[in-house]
Amino acid sequence: MGEIVLIRHGETTWSASGRHTSVTDLDLTDTGVAQAKGLTSLLADRKFAAIWASPRVRAVQTAALAGLTITEVKPDLAEWAYGDYEGRTLDEIRATDPDWTIWTGGGKGPGGESASEVEERLDRVIAEASGLLDEGDVAFVAHGHSLRVAAARWLGRPAGDGRDFTIDTASVAALGFEHGRRAVTLWNLTAAVASAE
Repeated sequence: MGEIVLIRHGETTWSASGRHTSVTDLDLTDTGVAQAKGLTSLLADRKFAAIWASPRVRAVQTAALAGLTITEVKPDLAEWAYGDYEGRTLDEIRATDPDWTIWTGGGKGPGGESASEVEERLDRVIAEASGLLDEGDVAFVAHGHSLRVAAARWLGRPAGDGRDFTIDTASVAALGFEHGRRAVTLWNLTAAVASAE
């Protein structure tokens, strides 16, 4: 039985500075490129039935640099849409909305998504991937918050429980089974790479 392999994209200027990045399309930094190349060794022993990526450039670049051939671009793997909070850091947001977290407040304003909307998207893609696991692993090359929601949903927990899973740039996680029940079998594995700075 295969696993759903979660691969977070490499570093961008906004991820490095803590800016919420969803719909803004950013290239990887030099460090992000090195991180993505480092993923190759972490994925070498896997047999993929499918490799799916978010439509964002940073995810597509990460897959290519990691030596993965994307079999389908999946809009459902896009990052949680932050709406008015796009491009802002948590400190900037909390200056006007002190109690906000993405997990409890969702995206704000036009284009912002609620937890239930993100949950629905991830449920769809997990259900589709589950049908392929007899053939091998299915990779989701995507983003921090969307992958954390995927982990929560795999375990039957609400989207907001994604807050319990931290995930670094250019990291690998796996959702699989233990004794017939769903489990997180690997979490936040990164390759050692030299800084590009």
